[in-house]
Amino acid sequence: MARQPSVTEQQTASGRRIEDTSLAQVDAEAGDRSGYSGPQWALVRRLIHTTADFDFNGLTRFHPEAVPAGLAAIRPGAPLFVDVEMIRAGLSTRRLDRFGVRATARMGDPAAAERARAQGGTRAEQAVALAAEAGELDGIVAVGNAPTALRAVLRRIEDGEAAPRLLIAMPVGFVAAAEATDEAMAQQRVPWIATAGRKGGSPPVVACLHALLRLAEEGEA
Repeated sequence: MARQPSVTEQQTASGRRIEDTSLAQVDAEAGDRSGYSGPQWALVRRLIHTTADFDFNGLTRFHPEAVPAGLAAIRPGAPLFVDVEMIRAGLSTRRLDRFGVRATARMGDPAAAERARAQGGTRAEQAVALAAEAGELDGIVAVGNAPTALRAVLRRIEDGEAAPRLLIAMPVGFVAAAEATDEAMAQQRVPWIATAGRKGGSPPVVACLHALLRLAEEGEA
Protein backbone atom coordinates (compact mmCIF):
# COMPACT_ATOMS: atom_id res chain seq x y z
CA MET A 1 0.00 0.00 0.00
CA ALA A 2 1.35 3.42 -0.95
CA ARG A 3 2.29 5.72 1.91
CA GLN A 4 -0.34 8.37 2.51
CA PRO A 5 1.04 11.94 2.59
CA SER A 6 1.08 13.61 5.97
CA VAL A 7 -1.18 16.56 6.68
CA THR A 8 1.90 18.79 6.59
CA GLU A 9 2.81 17.45 3.15
CA GLN A 10 -0.71 18.21 1.93
CA GLN A 11 -0.42 21.91 2.75
CA THR A 12 -0.19 24.31 -0.16
CA ALA A 13 3.10 26.08 -0.68
CA SER A 14 1.51 29.40 0.27
CA GLY A 15 -0.02 27.97 3.41
CA ARG A 16 3.26 26.42 4.46
CA ARG A 17 5.12 29.70 3.89
CA ILE A 18 2.64 31.59 6.08
CA GLU A 19 2.89 29.00 8.84
CA ASP A 20 6.68 28.86 8.66
CA THR A 21 6.90 32.66 8.78
CA SER A 22 4.59 32.80 11.79
CA LEU A 23 6.54 30.15 13.68
CA ALA A 24 9.83 31.86 12.87
CA GLN A 25 8.41 35.08 14.31
CA VAL A 26 7.40 33.22 17.47
CA ASP A 27 10.94 31.89 17.77
CA ALA A 28 12.40 35.36 17.25
CA GLU A 29 10.18 37.08 19.81
CA ALA A 30 9.87 34.37 22.46
CA GLY A 31 12.99 35.25 24.42
CA ASP A 32 14.71 32.64 26.54
CA ARG A 33 13.45 29.13 25.86
CA SER A 34 16.41 27.25 27.28
CA GLY A 35 14.14 25.51 29.78
CA TYR A 36 12.63 23.38 27.03
CA SER A 37 13.99 20.55 24.94
CA GLY A 38 13.49 20.72 21.17
CA PRO A 39 10.32 18.59 21.14
CA GLN A 40 8.95 20.46 24.15
CA TRP A 41 9.53 23.80 22.44
CA ALA A 42 7.68 22.48 19.37
CA LEU A 43 4.61 22.20 21.60
CA VAL A 44 5.09 25.52 23.38
CA ARG A 45 5.57 27.47 20.16
CA ARG A 46 2.30 25.98 18.87
CA LEU A 47 0.51 27.22 21.98
CA ILE A 48 1.97 30.68 21.40
CA HIS A 49 1.19 30.56 17.69
CA THR A 50 -2.43 29.61 18.41
CA THR A 51 -3.06 32.16 21.15
CA ALA A 52 -0.57 34.97 20.34
CA ASP A 53 0.27 34.80 24.05
CA PHE A 54 3.95 34.59 24.90
CA ASP A 55 3.12 33.83 28.55
CA PHE A 56 2.92 30.18 27.52
CA ASN A 57 6.72 30.34 27.29
CA GLY A 58 7.26 29.59 30.95
CA LEU A 59 3.72 28.70 31.99
CA THR A 60 3.89 25.43 30.03
CA ARG A 61 5.37 22.64 32.12
CA PHE A 62 6.36 19.08 31.23
CA HIS A 63 6.85 15.84 33.08
CA PRO A 64 10.23 14.53 31.81
CA GLU A 65 8.58 11.61 29.99
CA ALA A 66 5.56 13.53 28.69
CA VAL A 67 6.43 13.96 25.01
CA PRO A 68 7.75 10.41 24.49
CA ALA A 69 4.69 9.05 26.33
CA GLY A 70 2.36 11.06 24.11
CA LEU A 71 4.04 9.88 20.93
CA ALA A 72 4.03 6.28 22.15
CA ALA A 73 0.28 6.60 22.72
CA ILE A 74 -0.50 8.24 19.37
CA ARG A 75 1.44 5.92 17.06
CA PRO A 76 -0.51 2.73 17.84
CA GLY A 77 -3.80 4.64 17.91
CA ALA A 78 -4.51 4.79 21.64
CA PRO A 79 -7.82 6.46 22.58
CA LEU A 80 -8.04 10.19 23.22
CA PHE A 81 -10.53 11.53 25.76
CA VAL A 82 -11.15 15.29 25.94
CA ASP A 83 -13.38 17.08 28.39
CA VAL A 84 -15.45 19.13 25.92
CA GLU A 85 -16.73 18.80 22.39
CA MET A 86 -15.04 22.07 21.39
CA ILE A 87 -11.64 20.38 21.68
CA ARG A 88 -12.72 17.33 19.71
CA ALA A 89 -14.22 19.53 16.99
CA GLY A 90 -10.98 21.49 16.69
CA LEU A 91 -8.81 18.46 15.99
CA SER A 92 -7.71 17.50 12.49
CA THR A 93 -9.63 14.39 11.49
CA ARG A 94 -6.98 13.56 8.91
CA ARG A 95 -4.21 13.68 11.50
CA LEU A 96 -6.19 11.49 13.91
CA ASP A 97 -7.14 9.05 11.16
CA ARG A 98 -3.52 8.71 10.08
CA PHE A 99 -2.84 6.90 13.36
CA GLY A 100 -6.31 5.48 13.98
CA VAL A 101 -6.82 7.68 17.04
CA ARG A 102 -10.45 7.99 18.13
CA ALA A 103 -11.28 11.15 20.06
CA THR A 104 -14.26 11.20 22.40
CA ALA A 105 -15.94 13.86 24.53
CA ARG A 106 -18.83 12.99 26.84
CA MET A 107 -19.80 16.28 28.44
CA GLY A 108 -22.80 16.48 26.11
CA ASP A 109 -23.86 12.88 26.70
CA PRO A 110 -27.41 12.92 28.15
CA ALA A 111 -26.33 10.19 30.57
CA ALA A 112 -23.78 12.57 32.11
CA ALA A 113 -26.47 15.14 32.82
CA GLU A 114 -28.88 12.51 34.16
CA ARG A 115 -26.27 11.11 36.52
CA ALA A 116 -25.26 14.57 37.70
CA ARG A 117 -28.87 15.38 38.56
CA ALA A 118 -29.39 12.06 40.31
CA GLN A 119 -26.09 11.85 42.17
CA GLY A 120 -25.06 15.47 42.53
CA GLY A 121 -21.78 16.92 41.34
CA THR A 122 -21.12 18.10 37.81
CA ARG A 123 -21.63 16.82 34.29
CA ALA A 124 -17.85 16.93 33.87
CA GLU A 125 -17.35 14.45 36.72
CA GLN A 126 -19.98 12.12 35.30
CA ALA A 127 -18.49 12.45 31.80
CA VAL A 128 -15.21 11.16 33.21
CA ALA A 129 -17.07 8.27 34.87
CA LEU A 130 -18.70 7.34 31.56
CA ALA A 131 -15.35 7.52 29.79
CA ALA A 132 -13.77 5.27 32.41
CA GLU A 133 -16.53 2.70 31.98
CA ALA A 134 -15.96 2.75 28.21
CA GLY A 135 -12.19 2.29 28.54
CA GLU A 136 -11.47 5.74 27.13
CA LEU A 137 -9.01 6.85 29.82
CA ASP A 138 -6.27 4.41 28.81
CA GLY A 139 -4.59 6.61 26.18
CA ILE A 140 -4.31 10.39 26.23
CA VAL A 141 -6.61 12.40 28.48
CA ALA A 142 -6.80 16.14 27.78
CA VAL A 143 -8.67 18.67 29.93
CA GLY A 144 -8.93 22.28 28.77
CA ASN A 145 -12.01 23.58 30.50
CA ALA A 146 -13.43 21.84 33.55
CA PRO A 147 -11.29 21.61 36.71
CA THR A 148 -13.85 19.15 38.10
CA ALA A 149 -13.13 16.84 35.16
CA LEU A 150 -9.40 17.05 35.83
CA ARG A 151 -9.89 16.30 39.51
CA ALA A 152 -12.15 13.37 38.65
CA VAL A 153 -9.41 11.94 36.44
CA LEU A 154 -6.80 12.51 39.15
CA ARG A 155 -8.94 10.68 41.72
CA ARG A 156 -9.17 7.68 39.43
CA ILE A 157 -5.42 7.75 38.86
CA GLU A 158 -4.79 7.92 42.61
CA ASP A 159 -7.21 5.04 43.26
CA GLY A 160 -5.65 2.90 40.53
CA GLU A 161 -8.83 2.96 38.46
CA ALA A 162 -7.25 4.75 35.48
CA ALA A 163 -3.74 4.95 34.06
CA PRO A 164 -3.64 7.32 31.07
CA ARG A 165 -0.45 7.22 29.06
CA LEU A 166 -0.42 11.03 29.04
CA LEU A 167 -2.45 13.65 30.91
CA ILE A 168 -2.77 17.13 29.40
CA ALA A 169 -3.93 19.47 32.16
CA MET A 170 -4.90 22.93 30.92
CA PRO A 171 -8.19 23.92 32.58
CA VAL A 172 -8.96 27.61 32.27
CA GLY A 173 -10.69 29.91 34.71
CA PHE A 174 -10.85 31.42 38.18
CA VAL A 175 -12.46 28.68 40.27
CA ALA A 176 -10.12 25.77 41.05
CA ALA A 177 -8.37 25.79 37.65
CA ALA A 178 -4.92 26.66 38.99
CA GLU A 179 -5.34 24.39 42.00
CA ALA A 180 -6.40 21.38 39.90
CA THR A 181 -3.46 21.94 37.57
CA ASP A 182 -1.08 22.04 40.55
CA GLU A 183 -2.49 18.69 41.67
CA ALA A 184 -1.93 17.23 38.20
CA MET A 185 1.70 18.35 38.24
CA ALA A 186 2.25 17.07 41.78
CA GLN A 187 1.29 13.48 40.96
CA GLN A 188 3.95 11.34 39.31
CA ARG A 189 1.99 8.22 38.37
CA VAL A 190 1.15 9.54 34.92
CA PRO A 191 3.27 11.78 32.64
CA TRP A 192 1.70 15.19 32.16
CA ILE A 193 1.82 18.41 30.17
CA ALA A 194 0.29 21.39 31.96
CA THR A 195 -0.07 25.16 31.93
CA ALA A 196 0.50 26.60 35.38
CA GLY A 197 -2.01 29.07 36.75
CA ARG A 198 -5.35 30.15 35.31
CA LYS A 199 -4.52 30.12 31.62
CA GLY A 200 -5.56 27.22 29.43
CA GLY A 201 -8.67 26.37 27.45
CA SER A 202 -9.68 24.55 24.31
CA PRO A 203 -7.32 26.35 21.85
CA PRO A 204 -4.13 25.54 23.80
CA VAL A 205 -5.18 21.91 24.22
CA VAL A 206 -5.93 21.59 20.51
CA ALA A 207 -2.58 23.21 19.70
CA CYS A 208 -0.78 20.84 22.05
CA LEU A 209 -2.44 17.77 20.52
CA HIS A 210 -1.76 18.94 16.98
CA ALA A 211 1.89 19.49 17.87
CA LEU A 212 2.11 15.95 19.24
CA LEU A 213 0.41 14.57 16.14
CA ARG A 214 2.82 16.46 13.93
CA LEU A 215 5.84 15.17 15.87
CA ALA A 216 4.44 11.67 15.48
CA GLU A 217 4.10 12.22 11.72
CA GLU A 218 7.66 13.46 11.48
CA GLY A 219 9.05 10.49 13.36
CA GLU A 220 10.21 12.42 16.41
CA ALA A 221 11.62 10.12 19.10
